[in-house]
Amino acid sequence: MVYRAMGLMSGSSLDGLDIAFAEFEVTGGRWSYRLLETACIPYPSQWISRLQSATGLSAFDYLQLHSEYGHYLGAEVNRFIQERGLEYKIQLIGAHGHTTFHHPSSRFTHQLGDGAAIAATTGIHVVSDLRAMDIALGGEGAPIVPAGEKHLFADYDIFLNLGGIANLTVNRYPYQAFDVCPANRVLNLLAEKTGKLFDENGETARSGTLHTALLDKLNSLDYYSRSAPKSLANSFGTDVILPMIEAASVSAADALCTYCEHIALQVRGSLAASGISENKTHRLFVTGGGGFNEFLMERLRFHNPSIEWIIADSSILQFKEALIMAFLAVLRWREENNVFSSVTGALRDSIGGAVWIGHD
Repeated sequence: MVYRAMGLMSGSSLDGLDIAFAEFEVTGGRWSYRLLETACIPYPSQWISRLQSATGLSAFDYLQLHSEYGHYLGAEVNRFIQERGLEYKIQLIGAHGHTTFHHPSSRFTHQLGDGAAIAATTGIHVVSDLRAMDIALGGEGAPIVPAGEKHLFADYDIFLNLGGIANLTVNRYPYQAFDVCPANRVLNLLAEKTGKLFDENGETARSGTLHTALLDKLNSLDYYSRSAPKSLANSFGTDVILPMIEAASVSAADALCTYCEHIALQVRGSLAASGISENKTHRLFVTGGGGFNEFLMERLRFHNPSIEWIIADSSILQFKEALIMAFLAVLRWREENNVFSSVTGALRDSIGGAVWIGHD
C-alpha cells in the first residue's frame, strides 16, 4: 500500500514553515519512504510578530489568528503544489501547526493553524491537532515523533532532534522520549543581539568564553531533575532561560558559548538518565537545525565520547519533523496508534489527530 502525504511543521525557532512531501509504502508491516519535495518558507516579519505575541491576545483575537493562520498555511500549500506541478498528487496533509499554549498538567495544549481552514483552502484531506488526544488521556502530548522514528529510522539506537527545543528518543521497547532543553529558539534569540538571524556554524559561540556561574544556574533549573515523561513549552526558553542569561550581563558571544555548553551537558545527563551505558557504543542520529552548528556538535561529542554521532543528510536534517508529521497523518488515516504512552505518560497508546475532509 502506498500513500502520498505532505507534512507541515512550524517550530518554536520561527525560522519558517517546513513542508515535506513524501511517498510512504508499507509491505508486510514494514514501512519505507521516499522524500520527494521539500521547502522551508521563511515567515514574513508580520507573521513572526503575530505568532510570537499570540499568547497575549484576547480569546476573540486568538481564535481569529487561528483561522487566519490556517488559511495562510493552505495558501502556502497551494503555492507549493503549483510551483512543483503536484496537482492531484497529494492524498493527505499532516499539519502540526504552531504551538502556543502547552500545559499538560492542566490537560490542554494548542497549536495555531485551523485544520478546517487548510482543508477548505486546499481541497485536500487534513489531519491536525495531533497532540490533543494524548493530552486528554493524561499524557504530556510530546514528543510525538517516536512513532515515525520507530517505523522510518529503525536502524538507529538514539535520536536527538536539535530544533527550537532539543528532544531525545531511545529506540527500544518500551520507547522513551522527552524534551531535553530549549535549543535553537534560545540560540537564535542570542544571535539576534549580534545582528544575525542565527549563529552560522556556531562561530560566534566559538569566539566566546564559558561563564561557569551562569552555566551552573542554568543546569540547576528544576525541570532538569525531573524524570520522564516530561515536555517543555516554548515559553520555558523565552520566559525562563533568556531572562537568566540577560541578568548575567555577559556578551552575546559568551552567552552563546555558555548556552551551547548547557545543551551539551543536558544531553549527556539525559542519556545517562535513560540508561545509556558509556561502556557500549550507541548509534545516535542527529536531526534539526542545530546539526548545522559545528561548535555545538563539537561540545556534544566532547561530553559524550562513547556515542557514534551520525548527522542526517541536509534534507532529513532540516525536514525530518515535517516528514514525520506526514507519516503520523497516514497512521491516523489508517486508524493506527501514532502516539506512545510509554513516551508521554498517557493512560494508553492513542490514535492522535482530527480529520478534516477536503473534498468528496
